[in-house]
Amino acid sequence: MTTPTNSPVPGPLVVEHEGHLKRALGLPSLVLFGLVYIVPLTVFTTYGIVTETTGGRLPVAYVVTLVAMAFTAFSYARMAVAFPVAGSAYTYTQKTFGAPLGFLTGWSLLLDYLFLPMLNYLVIGIYMEAAFPAIPAWMFIVVSVAIVTVLNIVGIVSVARANFLIIAVQTIFIVTFVAMAIVTLSGSGSVDVAAPFRGDGTATGLGVVFAGAAVLCLSFLGFDAVSTLSEEARHPTRDVPRAIIMATLGAGLLFIVLSYIAQLVFPSNAFADVDSGSLDVMRTAGGKFLESFFTAAYVAGCIGSALTSQASVARILYAMGRDGILPRPFFGHVSPRFSTPVYAIVLVSAVSLLALVIDLTTLASIISFGALVAFSAVNLSVIKHYFIDLRERSGASLLRHLILPGVGFVLTVWLWTSLSRLTLVVGLCWLGIGLVWLLVVTRGFRRPTPVMDIEPDA
Repeated sequence: MTTPTNSPVPGPLVVEHEGHLKRALGLPSLVLFGLVYIVPLTVFTTYGIVTETTGGRLPVAYVVTLVAMAFTAFSYARMAVAFPVAGSAYTYTQKTFGAPLGFLTGWSLLLDYLFLPMLNYLVIGIYMEAAFPAIPAWMFIVVSVAIVTVLNIVGIVSVARANFLIIAVQTIFIVTFVAMAIVTLSGSGSVDVAAPFRGDGTATGLGVVFAGAAVLCLSFLGFDAVSTLSEEARHPTRDVPRAIIMATLGAGLLFIVLSYIAQLVFPSNAFADVDSGSLDVMRTAGGKFLESFFTAAYVAGCIGSALTSQASVARILYAMGRDGILPRPFFGHVSPRFSTPVYAIVLVSAVSLLALVIDLTTLASIISFGALVAFSAVNLSVIKHYFIDLRERSGASLLRHLILPGVGFVLTVWLWTSLSRLTLVVGLCWLGIGLVWLLVVTRGFRRPTPVMDIEPDA
């Protein structure tokens, strides 16, 4: 995954398994995969929103999020040792707490998958309207949805090479941004190096920092994707857990550094438009050139992300329809002509059109809600699997299997409760729908709980 919203790369609808996957990936390759999946420019997706929310303390909010994610990454690493297979939070919860809770965890993740394409379309509209003010954002959104929908219906063999090209361009942009920012700061006279941590006084207290940190969980979506390479790692139980932690820490430190430099360059939250606040930073650091470079790199990433994320969620819905979890005639349909799940693709496109009416703050928060539910479940899974089921309770095991995941759980719940009331209402309603649907398909738990296929490669 190589785009600002961290969406997964889809695989074919039918996979012919011949032989075994080659175990060829070492630790450096696994860490690089995790960093590519998370994506550096994600820091600018909610830059203006969280800067305004925290009163100019975006780096502080990232520090809080990184601390919470570090504990959670350790829990993912421990579960990757216990279950070295794909499936992430859903599989870990299902194996540890049973199928019903696993289903609800997967249902929460499905909310993220459904809303990720919408996020891409929304930011495309925001930044393209900023570049071409004469054209309204909704036109860019509708055109983007139409193009991506057609491409996904006719079928895409692979976008991996294009995605790696996009991440290369984004890396070049980051180097250029840092260099131009340093030049700008060196010629601006005195610089208050503590300002990004102290804030500008427009919002005070730790509550607003935690509120911003809760939204920033969006930036870390995908750090657990390393676990999907367990069958291709040379030493999966050793290297995959290490790569998860290293990718999380590496991405978090990069986010802190970039947000710190950005707020030194533009020490204000008086943005022309808070949703595209990063453009004010780019203009200050490098003028029109850097602003245009950023827009091109960022929008290109969003288009690539829209292609992959929409294709992925459509295939997830198809897999669930094929397995009878969702109505099979609609979701399990594959076009004889294009060999793609046309109905599912069109449904995702229809949902994505909500980008015309939803705001970026709410959308980012809703996606973070689903992520925090999954993070909480994984932290609890470590305690249940190791501390309770396996009774590993002495010495270092007490620290690794109770204290650390316990702290991770408390931190994620704290961030979860820091989300807006509307976000909590939407998220809890989604969970309620999942619970009702679970009761329907199991006939009140008189039938086995269905196993969800939420892996994009399925």
